[in-house]
Amino acid sequence: MQFKNPEILYALLLLIIPIIIHLFQLRRFKKVAFTNVQFLKRVTLKTRKSSQLKKWLTLLTRLLLFGCIILAFAQPYLSNTDSFSTENETVIYLDNSFSMQAKGENGNLLNRAVQDILEQLNMDEEISLFTNNSSFKNTTLKAISNDLIKMDYSPDQLSYEAAILKGKELFSDNENSIKNLILISDFQQKAEASIALKDSFTKLKLVKLIPSSITNIAIDSVYISKETTENLELSVKVNNSKDDTQSVAVSLFNDEKLIAKSAINLDSSGQTENQVVFTIPRDIKFDGRLSIEDASLQYDNTLYFNLGNAEKIKVLSINQADDGFLRKLYSEDEFEYTSINFDQLDYNRLLNQNLVVLNELENIPNSLVNALDKFTQEGGTVLIIPSENANVVSYNQMFGTYSLSPFGTLISSEKKVTNINFSHPLFNNVFDKRINNFQYPKVNSFYPTTESSTKTVLSFENGQAYLSENNEVFRFSAALNDDNSNFKNSPLIVPALYNIGKQSLKMGNLYYTIATKNVIDVPVSISQDDILSLQNENGSVIPLQRTYANKVEIITNEYPQKAGIITIKNKDQSVKNISFNYDRTESQLKYLNLENLNNRDNIAVSDSVVSVINEIKSESKVNELWKWFVIFALAFLLIELLILKFLK
Repeated sequence: MQFKNPEILYALLLLIIPIIIHLFQLRRFKKVAFTNVQFLKRVTLKTRKSSQLKKWLTLLTRLLLFGCIILAFAQPYLSNTDSFSTENETVIYLDNSFSMQAKGENGNLLNRAVQDILEQLNMDEEISLFTNNSSFKNTTLKAISNDLIKMDYSPDQLSYEAAILKGKELFSDNENSIKNLILISDFQQKAEASIALKDSFTKLKLVKLIPSSITNIAIDSVYISKETTENLELSVKVNNSKDDTQSVAVSLFNDEKLIAKSAINLDSSGQTENQVVFTIPRDIKFDGRLSIEDASLQYDNTLYFNLGNAEKIKVLSINQADDGFLRKLYSEDEFEYTSINFDQLDYNRLLNQNLVVLNELENIPNSLVNALDKFTQEGGTVLIIPSENANVVSYNQMFGTYSLSPFGTLISSEKKVTNINFSHPLFNNVFDKRINNFQYPKVNSFYPTTESSTKTVLSFENGQAYLSENNEVFRFSAALNDDNSNFKNSPLIVPALYNIGKQSLKMGNLYYTIATKNVIDVPVSISQDDILSLQNENGSVIPLQRTYANKVEIITNEYPQKAGIITIKNKDQSVKNISFNYDRTESQLKYLNLENLNNRDNIAVSDSVVSVINEIKSESKVNELWKWFVIFALAFLLIELLILKFLK
């Protein structure tokens, strides 16, 4: 039992006053002469015994009466908290990611969680609540109930660590308050998933909502697996997490028109990838949509893509050496390749290119350096292949413009190219795994550099850079001619040089992923006052963009929020269509095991929103007892009156 006003308990010391009054009799007996002394002795004895009993009973009731009054004013209470005035703060994280579409015992997980919150919490109680894409601080359920009921799913999920940090920011600075942070999620297993509470003042409640069935079929991706002069073959990956073998139909639409439909027998081993192939004409505009029927997660049953929008990437090679290998790599079906001798170069042609290759030039004049500088400022990409007889001073002058380390004196020594920077964007999705027993290319001579590891794409066995990059300028440190290197015959040349060309104009994707940063190059020339907009059936927005001489660079991050096909417009004119899809990470229904976190470091784990809310209510509930002590005081007053009246 605790007291709101414990200082009043000092008044209990005053109870000694009635005790003193009862112990010291202030009235003295008066002696009266009477003839029958024996009779008087018996009467006096009985009277004194009755009087003593009555006095002690009266004393006891009065002590209890005054004691109850004093305790009532001290306001006693029962509570799990240490203080009557302790404030209770509740912050709720409600995961509204796509995996919360899964069905539980009482409907899908998100809707059930919202219903439990609305039913269990007081509508006027102050709380803070946040989701993956919205936040409500110091509000009431009554104010946000409509927002919760109409809540939509978010394509971008907060990491669990970020959710904890954001939740702690919503608490007040009051160190004496009880801080309860509730995380409501299905707690999917992810690569970066970690849950730790580094705060002794916060109680973390993890509510793990469990789906009734861990099954899902999803369209994972689509890609062009084969090209001919007339047709394209589209391979569609379908992920299966069901435990039984079954057939699912995959439908292919061009806009709203059904083009083809194919059935695929999903593997019964679980967690497998299955493929279906569609053949479509090559030279048509295709606003594609792939669709399946699956009763589990709905967001991954549709995938959008676009074909027929590809513009040829313009590549200009300035040569003082053979460029046959470049002509083969940058073929005419994807690139517009132009080859020109150095002594015939017209600098005005540079700004109309996407990629400029300096193929073993012996000297780079200042005029070319200035022209290339202007070219790269307009969003162009440069690939430098040095000559064995290079004028190092002229090369280093250009390298200084692009913050690349200078060349040293040519070293005539054989070196193998043994190190690959697998994390560099050039090699994204090129290797299934990191290769150790690779047949590495070699060079007979090279220019030493001090390039940092962050700029290095390929490097020699001694760690020095062979291919490096900075600000869209790529540089080899050795000549690629057959006398100096066998790099032309290496499997590395195709992904390296081909991807340099493809990335010089960022527009070749079949589709883009929502809630990630996408850089899209639109090959259109517009005036400085014009802007491009993104438009769909829900409206239009103006994205972040930069205008160059022969293209416009569009950057998307938070837009769009829904998957679909978006039209890029220049005023009222449609430029091209692009597609956006949700990330498929949540399609894999694997969940974290939270049992090892239960009852550790102020962390409690539950599978019910109702039980957690009731637990918080019981922890913060205060039972005030002063009313009972007032009742007891009245009862003792009544008992005293009865004793004085009826006890003779």
